[in-house]
Amino acid sequence: MTAVPAWAWVATFGVLAVLIAVDLILTRGTGSGLRSAAVESALWLGAALAFGGVLWLWRGPTAGSQYLAGYLLERALSVDNIFVFVLLFVSLKVPAELQRRILFLGVVGALVLRGIFIAAGGALIESVSWIFYLFGTVVLLAGARMFRGGEGGSGDNLAVRGLRRVLPVSEHYDGGRLISRTAGRTAATPLLVALVAIAVTDVVFALDSIPAVFGVTRDLFIVFTSNAFAVLGLRALYFLLAGSADRFVYLKPGIALLLVFIGVKMLLYDVVHMPTWVSLAVIAVVAGGAVGASLWRDRIRRRQVAAGEGGPADDEAPADDEAPADDEASADRVIRGPVRT
Repeated sequence: MTAVPAWAWVATFGVLAVLIAVDLILTRGTGSGLRSAAVESALWLGAALAFGGVLWLWRGPTAGSQYLAGYLLERALSVDNIFVFVLLFVSLKVPAELQRRILFLGVVGALVLRGIFIAAGGALIESVSWIFYLFGTVVLLAGARMFRGGEGGSGDNLAVRGLRRVLPVSEHYDGGRLISRTAGRTAATPLLVALVAIAVTDVVFALDSIPAVFGVTRDLFIVFTSNAFAVLGLRALYFLLAGSADRFVYLKPGIALLLVFIGVKMLLYDVVHMPTWVSLAVIAVVAGGAVGASLWRDRIRRRQVAAGEGGPADDEAPADDEAPADDEASADRVIRGPVRT
């Protein structure tokens, strides 16, 4: 693995801390509207690409390409997390005004846990040569399981049950508190349950996604930074896509195909040398194709429904006229409306 000087790690942690602080300041009191979520998501995307550009200039095109491939892969895989978060928030009835805070805490916690996983995974690959092929097998099996329709986020139920055994859990929220004390009795609020569930869910997904990024590069610095920027942009992406979970019907098969591709690539590491640009192209084409095909199918379906109800059947999409306004009530409808539990 490529050694990165200590100053680069310190500078990176400093940049991430500044970006998190700026994100908190800019989004304080902005609510969860679609417009603010789109702007926030675009800013995180810009920051991720800017970091990749700096990495490209500093360490060359190979490192830059590996970072971009790892970021795109992690970004695609993280979309699956969002759909699970939607179901968690609906099942736990988390108020819309508290979802932004709980997502922030969950994302920061996930970043710390992923950093530990990445460091441990890198150490294992360095000390135990065959562990890389075990990672490849894990990624391949994860893709095959997803093709069969299996879900990866079942760990949240175990987390909730475990928390209930340690602490009594109240039935009602107490503002933004994680722990409340009523009538001399200390209990966890449903907000703490949601936080633990999100953190554990991300850990479950990380068991697949982190080995997959190791399939793109073994450089710990690139693996961590690509994960960090993808995870930190997850909160804004949630508010942008939460109400559209049922539109991306081809995304899960696309993610499964990517996992199978990366898993096979890892298992054939010593047999077939695949340039980084090939991995980057496959990730971009498969992820972009899955999203594009899903949106195209949804557009066709909306036209057919509109035509069947006597609505417009021409090129003008009826959904454009029904876009929700950028206010708290509409944002709450977007997050909760289309989800079927």
